[in-house]
Amino acid sequence: MQFELTTDYLDSLKEAIEANDSIGLKARLEELYPPDIAAIIDQLDSDDAAYLYEILDEETAPKVLLELDDDTREKLLETFSSKEIAEQIDNMESDDAADVLAELPEDIQEEVLSHMEDIDQASDIAELINYEEGTAGSLMAKELVSVYAFETVSQCIDAIRNQADGVDVMYAVYVLDTHDRLIGMLSLKKLIISHPLARIEEIYDPDIHYVRTSTTSEEVAEFMQKYDLVVLPVVDQLGRLVGRITIDDVVDVIRETADENIQRMSGITDDVDSNDKLWRLSRARIPWLLVGMCGGIIGSRIIGSYEEEIKIRPEMAYFIPLIGAMGGNVGVQSSAIIVQGLANNTLIGDEITPKLAKELSVGMVNGLICSALIWGYAYVIEEWKLAATVSISLLTVILCASFLGTFVPLTMNRFKINPALATGPFVTTLNDIIGITIYFLVGHLLYIIL
Repeated sequence: MQFELTTDYLDSLKEAIEANDSIGLKARLEELYPPDIAAIIDQLDSDDAAYLYEILDEETAPKVLLELDDDTREKLLETFSSKEIAEQIDNMESDDAADVLAELPEDIQEEVLSHMEDIDQASDIAELINYEEGTAGSLMAKELVSVYAFETVSQCIDAIRNQADGVDVMYAVYVLDTHDRLIGMLSLKKLIISHPLARIEEIYDPDIHYVRTSTTSEEVAEFMQKYDLVVLPVVDQLGRLVGRITIDDVVDVIRETADENIQRMSGITDDVDSNDKLWRLSRARIPWLLVGMCGGIIGSRIIGSYEEEIKIRPEMAYFIPLIGAMGGNVGVQSSAIIVQGLANNTLIGDEITPKLAKELSVGMVNGLICSALIWGYAYVIEEWKLAATVSISLLTVILCASFLGTFVPLTMNRFKINPALATGPFVTTLNDIIGITIYFLVGHLLYIIL
């Protein structure tokens, strides 16, 4: 049954903490999974969080630490000595330990590594934190099971027994040559049914997917998604096996990328969350707000240039918000579709031109429907000239917005700029300016001609 953190449950835990009822708290926490315990600690103040964490057993505590919100984990680690932090990450897999350690200052990192009892684990973590952020090297874990091609099945089984202690889940058995280069993967089924004296080189599968340490995390996620993989080996520039990436690591990458794109689409320039400081949150939002404000100023100047026409035909002002809103909405819809296609690599090469044509066709159909409806409305409440002005302007604005919403993110992507930026305030502001210009220009021409 799924755990639900309620206010009453949280209040009862706080009362137990105030009463120093560690035995009762332990009994209650033993019934929960690490993510559930982390959700509780995230809701507590620093002192209560530290108290609750301290009563966890040595097997559960590291798992809970990994599940904590970044800010909560940072505050909790500040209460630990370097030796206590070392004790925690000693019980983690190398990739998780490296992630936690990377959040600490460099001088603390060195102290923590020096206090670790497992020297091999410390060496692996030190290697991982030196890889560039956002690469396969920074994502991978060092724990894996590998055998040499020249070994027999019997020797292979012995090697697996020796290596399996440090691996929680054995996803695969990798086959190496004499230079530790990855050459294939061994099926557990073949390992079991093969003769004990058969050599691994006779039964392994040479067809294996892998990535290099320098491969970006986005490429890793796309690769694993494309080939439906749950684990992916990582090799260095010489082809030597150095680690493996599991599906849970890739899910984190996908989630972080999605969060980043949502923020970009909303006009937030930095990677922030609700727990960040006030100034950081403001700094992330203000640039595109200023862009929008400048766009509004330009729009107001355009309206001001048609002041005389508005005085003569004030009814034209009724539809200014409609034109701006429809242009912005259509532009955001079109750009969202394009950004999605660029993100999942369905827009490459020959796919771009048909996609552009399709979006313009959709814009034409939607524009005709909307302009016909607004013509009927404006004709009933006003007169045919205004109805014609609004309907023609709306159709033109929708077509322009469809084009910009498609063309702008494609252009940004070509120049290596995050196309998600095109989905938010940029396209909306641009379409507002263009929409108002088209509306008054069409109105001016129609009233002069007719």
